[in-house]
Amino acid sequence: MTDRLRSTTLLSVAAPLPGDVKVSFEFFPPKTAEMEEKLWACITRLATLEPAYVSVTYGAGGTTRERTHATVVRLRTETALEPAAHLTCVGATRAEIDAIAERYWAAGVRHIVALRGDPPEGATHYQPHPGGYAYACDLVAGLKRVADFEISVAAYPEMHPEAPSAQFDIDNLKRKIDAGATRAITQFFFDVDIYFRFLDRCQAAGITVPIIPGILPVTNFGQVVRFAKQCGAAVPGWMGELFAGLDSDPETRRLIAASVAIEQCRALHAGGVKQFHFYTLNRADLAFAICHVLGVRPKAEAQAQPTPQARVGDSR
Repeated sequence: MTDRLRSTTLLSVAAPLPGDVKVSFEFFPPKTAEMEEKLWACITRLATLEPAYVSVTYGAGGTTRERTHATVVRLRTETALEPAAHLTCVGATRAEIDAIAERYWAAGVRHIVALRGDPPEGATHYQPHPGGYAYACDLVAGLKRVADFEISVAAYPEMHPEAPSAQFDIDNLKRKIDAGATRAITQFFFDVDIYFRFLDRCQAAGITVPIIPGILPVTNFGQVVRFAKQCGAAVPGWMGELFAGLDSDPETRRLIAASVAIEQCRALHAGGVKQFHFYTLNRADLAFAICHVLGVRPKAEAQAQPTPQARVGDSR
């Protein structure tokens, strides 16, 4: 990011935001009846913000796939939300993945988040399934042969942990876009300069689709450190200092988590970002609060105009 843009970002974080922000949310399929109840309470609350779409994560293995499918189809049939189904290359042949995609299309689902996927549990590295789609670019091309899906793919501002170089990672993203993807959603990050530098490299490589920043509100700092280690994201030292000593104080942790994510989103907006994707972890509270500050609110609330108040000592 240029010095000019960095200065603009720093000076603009306290400025009022215009009503030009669009958001989307990610959920994961529930494993139990209790988790399902919590998920749908989360969905019900965040649905009032009218997100552009909501996505549901996916893992290899029959039960996980079916839970994802059931959640996505329920979103399609019981809500006004636009669902996006995650789909990976792991653990399935091309015919099996094509059949899953066909089921989604038949159910009215038109948006797929196409991912290579993580190695199965116990595996030390990724191995393409025999007869399957080897990588995400292959999956994107295959999905486009099945139907005219809108396809989102993953992007890694700090480089995928298995990529041999940053340029290789950019080239791989370009292959996914060239295969038919219409947007990229980034892995979570915390340093906005990292995102803007990544955006510059993508533009230099001829990538012109929207690259949506993925935002992870930090509800559990230790968990986020583990997530970050797995996916190659950096956790700044100042974050550790902010959350130090709060392991048994969840209320203060939530307040700080909201503050950190709000500052990050406002700095991104000051640099020109208008779309945000929130990794909710099936919790509505922090995402809802952040969206409120970004000006994304339920329609009735957004349309309500406060009554102007005279200032103290103003006789006019």
